[in-house]
Amino acid sequence: MNLDIHQDTKRQIWLVWAENLRRWGIGEWVAAALEAAGPLTVLGAQCVYLGQPLLRLAVPDYHLNVLAQTLEEPSQSQAFVSLLREELPG
Repeated sequence: MNLDIHQDTKRQIWLVWAENLRRWGIGEWVAAALEAAGPLTVLGAQCVYLGQPLLRLAVPDYHLNVLAQTLEEPSQSQAFVSLLREELPG
């Protein structure tokens, strides 16, 4: 299920996630977990796809699709990790 989502849209969704993860104090932990998981993140993507009927009660479908795509592609996962580790103004 690889829906084509524009990179700008992904970045906007990533920014929302990064802000929330930082606010909850787990941004660095998530970044480290994504790096440590390596190729196992593909399994995480499959869990997102399988759990989508329940997860969509709390998270919009397009956010779930971006999450799954991010976990499926190592370059996307690393780009999100880099974003998580950036210092944001404000």
